[in-house]
Amino acid sequence: MTCHLTGEYPKWWTGRRFEHPILAWAAGDTSQTTRDIIQAKLLGPYGAYGTGMIPKKNLIHTTTKSGIAHAVETIWVRHTSGGRSELGLHSFDQGRLAFQGTKRHFIWLDEECPEDIYTECLLRTMDCDGQVILTFTPLNGLTNLVRQYLGLELLDNEDKIVA
Repeated sequence: MTCHLTGEYPKWWTGRRFEHPILAWAAGDTSQTTRDIIQAKLLGPYGAYGTGMIPKKNLIHTTTKSGIAHAVETIWVRHTSGGRSELGLHSFDQGRLAFQGTKRHFIWLDEECPEDIYTECLLRTMDCDGQVILTFTPLNGLTNLVRQYLGLELLDNEDKIVA
């Protein structure tokens, strides 16, 4: 996420590169876990922003999320092109409606999300050739989301395989 937000990639990086500022989202299960895991990894601890994965020199501004102590809602990051990337922090407990809106170049979903949120995120990346990544351990077993990634047939609401 940091590489895409800043445009600063290691020399060995052979994956996708964004040569322009990006619009991105990162989301976890709840607002609290998003704050305690994603936000802390990217920014560093509260009161020491710029000590996490996003270097202080690239950190432009943050806005706070109402109702959750020390939670950040939006992070603006300096991109090497001279512009600024924007990262919105969300949580699955906000529901699918919180993921509606405009295009996103990059979306990181930390933990397995509900299918409707995953589908909404795919839609947000369609018109800009964006990318969605998921990081999770499949603790819920072979859910339809896991089955899609494994190339397996999907299940209906009665756990019957559908073509």
